[in-house]
Amino acid sequence: MIKTHTRTCAPGTIPTFYLANMKTDPQMQEEVNIPNRRVLITGATGLLGRAVYKEFQQNNWHAVGCGFRRARPKFEQVNLLDSSAVHHIIYDFQFFCFIPFWVKNTSMLNSQPHVIVHCAAERRPDVVENQPDAASQLNVAASGNLAKEAAAVGAFLIYISSDYVFDGINPPYREEDIPSPLNLYGKTKLEGERAVLENNLGAAVLRIPVLYGEVEKLEESAVTVMFDKVQFSNKSANMDHWQQRFPTHVKDVATVCRQLAEKRMLDPSIKGTFHWSGNEQMTKYEMACAIADTFNLPSSHLRPITDSPVLGAQRPRNAQLDCSKLETLGIGQRTPFRIGIRESLWPFLIDKRWRQTVFH
Repeated sequence: MIKTHTRTCAPGTIPTFYLANMKTDPQMQEEVNIPNRRVLITGATGLLGRAVYKEFQQNNWHAVGCGFRRARPKFEQVNLLDSSAVHHIIYDFQFFCFIPFWVKNTSMLNSQPHVIVHCAAERRPDVVENQPDAASQLNVAASGNLAKEAAAVGAFLIYISSDYVFDGINPPYREEDIPSPLNLYGKTKLEGERAVLENNLGAAVLRIPVLYGEVEKLEESAVTVMFDKVQFSNKSANMDHWQQRFPTHVKDVATVCRQLAEKRMLDPSIKGTFHWSGNEQMTKYEMACAIADTFNLPSSHLRPITDSPVLGAQRPRNAQLDCSKLETLGIGQRTPFRIGIRESLWPFLIDKRWRQTVFH
């Protein structure tokens, strides 16, 4: 490991701090941080991808993120449906990161990523139902191709999957339980799992439930999107009280990905299918009430609907994941829902008086 300096930078950029000094200051050349563990994150512009990128970058990994429409300027723009573009970013990985000109014969030169975390997906069940071909291309075909490219360079691939591969009839579900998805989204994620494991025997599949976290807009998460209905208490709002969910903070999933990657670098037997989930069981109605309580907001306008939803893609009633396999490996982290949701939603709090009450 090269002697390190804690300052890091976005892919392909040189910190301004170094530009004026690095050519003339030998001491600076001694202190520059070049992490020797390398990771590529797909879907790095999304809710989970941003958290995964941040987690690796802050724990001494050389991280490169890629996205598509929202990639620039922070991340690399890569169309995952373009096999040549995928091949390029993996095989020419070192060109997407800043390496000081004086660094020679390091593991960063002429090298590919050790780990690839595949977060990119079409994750909205109703969109998948309406655009099945496009969703299948991204969730299945692109995942299989990425797995093949990862195998060719010996990279450990973590494919992010979903609890929706199960029908929700007989929870909790262990990794070896037979999947039976109810909707097309769950089917594409299951087919993606199979495509990954068929093309890369050393890959890992990580199934996770509904996510929330530091959103850029409330619509990014099925959990945070409820905040407007909670805040506008002058209008009654129907909230699902049928489907049992396990809201999980993206930073916890990101930690699991990093821990899994680091464990794998020490133990090649770490592969196959894994589950991770929050452990607080809640319907959307219960989540909304918890959000209201967290911000000292009224909840009497929220109406629990106990009937099975009739609109949109069919959902499993309770697809609880058994996480004991990862827990046995010493892997995992769980953020209590009320703490995590307060951190995630306070920037979107409308009534500044409540903000002062809660945070001061």
